[in-house]
Amino acid sequence: MEILQSDETEKVEKLRSRLNEAAPQAEDVDLRTLRRFLRARDQNVEKALKFLLQHLKWLQDFKPLGFIKESEIRNELNKEKIFLQGVDKKGRPVGLILASRHFSADRNLEEFKRFVVYGFDKAIASLSDDQEKFVLIADLEGYGLKNMDIRGYLAILDILQNHYPERLGKLYMLHVPKIFERAWKVVYRFIDPNVREKILFVNDNQVAETLSQDIDISQLPKQYGGMLELKPIQSVVCNMEPAS
Repeated sequence: MEILQSDETEKVEKLRSRLNEAAPQAEDVDLRTLRRFLRARDQNVEKALKFLLQHLKWLQDFKPLGFIKESEIRNELNKEKIFLQGVDKKGRPVGLILASRHFSADRNLEEFKRFVVYGFDKAIASLSDDQEKFVLIADLEGYGLKNMDIRGYLAILDILQNHYPERLGKLYMLHVPKIFERAWKVVYRFIDPNVREKILFVNDNQVAETLSQDIDISQLPKQYGGMLELKPIQSVVCNMEPAS
């Protein structure tokens, strides 16, 4: 686990104190969560407090049970478009998104948001004790106009940045077609600079080489030169405790 610097430790303790004053019922928020929200607001305690309080309210409204039931996202799960298996060389879980299996005309936005939260929670529940981040591979091979979903992408971004700060370790974008540029130009403006620097567009003829630099072939799916069969996220067994 990463050791906090003395200045950050002091700010985390101050954030804890301010949170206890503002929301005594939130006393079970752990140190790691405080640190992530603090870092996401450049160590500004008051901004981090506001950010965290908004998140806690969202948790209460959006995830009252502390988790998303699979019965609430059945349409999304049936498409088998998100997979989770293996870890990178830093020990971070690897998720794979097959974008061509997502159809904007066949999705309910609220169900899709629940599906995104379910996916993030699964990745987090797969973390080892010394890790806080996951990595994602977004494969756009076969992507066309029918798959474009700007509202869906903005929903993903909102959930990631506002409710899972400092969780994304890296995002590899593979086989990106020219048509995706239309969506990217819109979405890019809303991406936090700290998230932007974690996004890597991979050249089509360097996919296996690029991925294997960070992920051992024993931990990669077979279609990228690895050894793993794809495992739909709903089939991954892990401790699904409330996550953020």
